Amino acid sequence: MTLGIYGSSTLTLDTKGRIVIPARYRELLRTSCEGEMIITKDPQYPALIVYPGKIWKEIAQKFEALGGLNQKVRPIQWKILGNASVNEFEVGERMTLLIPQILRDFANLALKEHVALVGMGSKFELWNLDNWEKKQSGLQISGEDLIDDLPASLEEIPF
Repeated sequence: MTLGIYGSSTLTLDTKGRIVIPARYRELLRTSCEGEMIITKDPQYPALIVYPGKIWKEIAQKFEALGGLNQKVRPIQWKILGNASVNEFEVGERMTLLIPQILRDFANLALKEHVALVGMGSKFELWNLDNWEKKQSGLQISGEDLIDDLPASLEEIPF
């Protein structure tokens, strides 16, 4: 399912570790959040993935159904499910989202610094702005863990 979350924005992480989701996504999120936004680690890059609640439920079910015996599947389950932070989220005037410290550290997000919020259809990616600009220029960044030979079961999950 795609929601139509597209485009990128440069935001500032405030002193409490929060971002404000741009108002242009308000109506899309109203129908898909179900009161929650879930933040987790990207399995390949030092970035975060932000899912509206309704989409997260679909993604999580697919990851849970995989089992954990495949040596390539299990580490991705750890990254996606094991690091997920479920956050209450109200779609309203000021749509703030708290990014937990452990996830900020993973993605190199610093307080009072600019970050890139990237719409990817049914989810957002949240990047350190310098890393995002490097990727846009085709450069590699520290912390990349590109996965070769994904099992077919993982290729079918739109995470």
